[in-house]
Parts: sequence; C-alpha cells; structure tokens
Amino acid sequence: MSAYEDLMAYERVTQALGSVAGRTGWDQETMMPAGAAELRAEEMAALEEVLHARRCNPQIGDWIETAEAKDETAAANLRLIKRRYERTTKIPSELATAMARHTSMGQGVWAQARSDNDFASFAPVLTEMIRLKREEAACLSEDGDAYDALLEDYEPGMTGVELAAMFDRMRPRLVALREKVLGAGAPIALDHAFDEPAQMALTQELSQAFGYDLNIGRIDKAVHPFSSGSGTDVRITTRTSARDPFNSIYSTIHEVGHACYEQAVDHAHLLTPVGSGVSMGVHESQSRIYENQLGRSRAFTGWLFGKMRDQFGDFGVADEDAFYRVVNSVSSGYIRTEADEVHYNLHVMLRFDLERQLIAGDLEVADLEEAWNARFEADFGVAVDKPANGVLQDVHWSFGLFGYFPTYSLGNVYAGCLYQSLREAVPDLDAQLAKGETSTATGWLRDNLQRFGGLREPRETIIHACGFEPTEAPLLDYLDQKFGALYGV
Repeated sequence: MSAYEDLMAYERVTQALGSVAGRTGWDQETMMPAGAAELRAEEMAALEEVLHARRCNPQIGDWIETAEAKDETAAANLRLIKRRYERTTKIPSELATAMARHTSMGQGVWAQARSDNDFASFAPVLTEMIRLKREEAACLSEDGDAYDALLEDYEPGMTGVELAAMFDRMRPRLVALREKVLGAGAPIALDHAFDEPAQMALTQELSQAFGYDLNIGRIDKAVHPFSSGSGTDVRITTRTSARDPFNSIYSTIHEVGHACYEQAVDHAHLLTPVGSGVSMGVHESQSRIYENQLGRSRAFTGWLFGKMRDQFGDFGVADEDAFYRVVNSVSSGYIRTEADEVHYNLHVMLRFDLERQLIAGDLEVADLEEAWNARFEADFGVAVDKPANGVLQDVHWSFGLFGYFPTYSLGNVYAGCLYQSLREAVPDLDAQLAKGETSTATGWLRDNLQRFGGLREPRETIIHACGFEPTEAPLLDYLDQKFGALYGV
C-alpha cells in the first residue's frame, strides 16, 4: 500500500476509537447512573490515553512526509491529520489524560452545583479546569495568544481579535434593536400546562419534518441539549418543561440542524477527518438556520401552530399571527439557550469576554460570579437572581470548552449569509414552509454545504455555499427587518 493508504488505515482505527469515546460521553449525559461518575472518569481517561498515544505516533509524521494527495479529498484529509498531529504532539500525555479525567468528573459536579444553586461547590473544579487549559494553551501557543490556541480547536483560522472586532460592530445595532423592540410592548408568554410525553411526540414529528433520519439517529432527554456522533450513528437530546413547550421544540430543531449536517456528509468519508463537520461555527450555522430563519419564520410557525393544536388542543393562543408573535417574543431573559434572536448574541459576547479574561489570567474564578452578575445586569438590565440562571447555566466550562462560545455567534453570522443565498435560490421558500415542507431548503443546505464535511476550511466552506465572503451584515439586516416588522419599529 502507499503511504497515504497506510495513514488512512491507521486513521480509520483512531476515528473509530474516538467515536467510542463520544458514545461514552453521550451515555454519561443520558443513561449513566449518577454513582458511576468516578468510574466513568477513569474510563474516559483511559480512552484518552490510548487516543493521545495513537495521535502522537511518530509514524504519522513519516506518512505525512511521504504521502501523495491524488485528489481534493486526499489533500483535505492530509491537511486535517497534519494539523491535529502537530497540535497533539505539543501536549504531554499526562496533561491530556488529566484533562480527560477532570472534564468527566467536572460535568457531574457542575450538574449538582447547578441543581443546588451553589457556585462555591463548583468553583474548585473550575479553578483546576482553567489551570489545565492555561497549561494546554501554553503548550500550543508558542508565545502566541493563549486564547487563540484554544479557539483553533473549534474554528481553525479564527482569532480572538477578529471576533472581538466583529462583536464590536454587531453590538451597537443589536442594542439599538433591542431598545426599540422592548419599548414597543411587553413580551408575550404562554400560560398553559403542556403534557410532556406529548411534547416528546411532537419533537419526533418535527425532527422528521426537518429531515432527521431516525434509522441512524435517536432523541433522548438531557439537562443540556446536545448532538453527538457522525455518519450512521448521530444522536440528539432535548429537554421538556411543562410550562414552556418551546424549550423542547426549538432545542430539538436546533440539534436536528447539527445532526442533519453529520448525517448528510458523504458516507464515503466515514471514519476519516473529512467525514464530519468542518468547524463549530459552520456547525452552528446549520443549527441556527434550522431553528431561527426556518423554524421561527412566519410561514413555518403557521404550520407549527396547527401541530400544536393537534397535540395540546386550545392552549390560549388565538391564531397563527398571535402564535408567531409568541414564538418571537423579545425579553431580557437569563438563559442563553432560551434567548430570542435579538438577545442571543449579547449572551455570547458576555461569555466570550469573561472566558478570554479567565484564560489570560485577568480574571480568577473567585471573582467570576460577581463579574458575571455585574456584566449581565449592565448588558440586560436585569439582576441575576440565582447561579443556575447566571454563571452555572452552561455546561461548557465544566468540560473545558474554552473557545467554544464565540462559535455560536459566528454560526449566526454564517447562517445570515446562508439564508440570504437560500432565499435567492428558492423564491417560493415561504410557500413551502407554510406547508411544513422543508426539504427544498434543507436539500439546498445539504447540496451546497453539508455533504462536503471537512473538505474545505471553515471560511471557504461558507464562501463556496454563498458565493461571497462571510460578513455580519446579512444577519443584522435580517434581524432588523424581521423584528422591525413584527413590532412596528
């Protein structure tokens, strides 16, 4: 066999082991008994030790040096393997194993702390996590920016400086829109009890309406909704609330966007680097365009209103127009995952600024809750009432996912670009969505972006799909037009 064929045979086993680790993580958040946390931490550490050793194998460097890329796919696989090899070999095995063990333990501590509204019980775990992440960043950055070194794991080629500049451009228009909308009337909320088994039945129907293949996927419940897996085993989770069915509805549509991306990647690339989504920003573009531009549109919510009536009967909303206003109600809520489109990116900006300070050493965990609460009140005009609604609401830091948060807003920006191009390509989009038909829209996304997986770098992936350089302008214009018309401002 050629050097490339040898490398890809070796990579296939590494990818398979990574899939096992991912499935073990899925089990931890959905099925694992609470008392198994310490054992699971050891299992995850053992898997990481094996994976780290495989990814650091010097033979990979030899194969990369001599392998020849005979087509675009092979070139992409070599590029991605080389990037991972160069990063992984900079991290000592002991550090990789320690991080795996600590992240597995940290998730359980965070979940209990969140339930108890007790940040102090989580603070020591977070302190150690940040110490480990600073050590990792020091290994990776080589005198460069520590935060950029961590960001590279989620959005290759992006920098903190570039993101900060983008956020500085976005913030004034978002704040101005928020002030106009909040001044136009009180938020509208549902006042009804929604059967939770019926919610789960509706999520099944919605997932299939958006093209999620349940023959190679499943839906479960978890504290924090997420998607995992790729290819022919892609799983999502959602959560239910008796007083807020949108929690399950839009969490499901969001995660289905992630899952459909993974299911749509050409299966010829299974267990190769190209065989999954290219970055978290591009991944988030899929979940956000499914959830917001499609799922919260006037056309689709008209169809959804009928499905809600079928499941729950009369739930106190008079008609489709009123339901559209309820779905897109704007308020300064605490929770990022439940935030309306106007406020969502402001939540991300808060986290981005705080975690950059934490990694840089400009903010310590002992001061984090106070810093969070002060920033939240300044940005949203509401005082945080409890840690579960503040610093403890997200699972990410317990997993060590520093550099992940800004990709949520980057995904919104990418989604704005994609939606502009989608509307040009599908002139009758609203007429289709009004019937609950998403296949043309999701098919356009599949054909122009999803099926290529990691073939191109993130920015090039968006350029290829849209035909222009990504910019925040389409997103901001969409938000101004949508909410300006909805609220008459």
